[in-house]
Amino acid sequence: MTVLATIGATGLYLLFVWLLSAAAGSWLSDRKGYGERVGLAFGLLLSAAGLLIVLLLPGRPGSRWRVEGPLPRRRRDHSDQR
Repeated sequence: MTVLATIGATGLYLLFVWLLSAAAGSWLSDRKGYGERVGLAFGLLLSAAGLLIVLLLPGRPGSRWRVEGPLPRRRRDHSDQR
């Protein structure tokens, strides 16, 4: 009996690339001021190429991308210090 549910290692890696590009595209487009859905759509429909398209989109004025920069600063919790 043949198992039809095996996708192989390559298929699994491609699935991970597809999911990560959708998540990263959603996060980036939200930071750039376009909303999460734009990046999610690009990431799901175009995979890694969609992530590159979202990276090339300019940040809107007043967006977190323009105000805070490309990477958010880590917030330090000072409640532990006395």
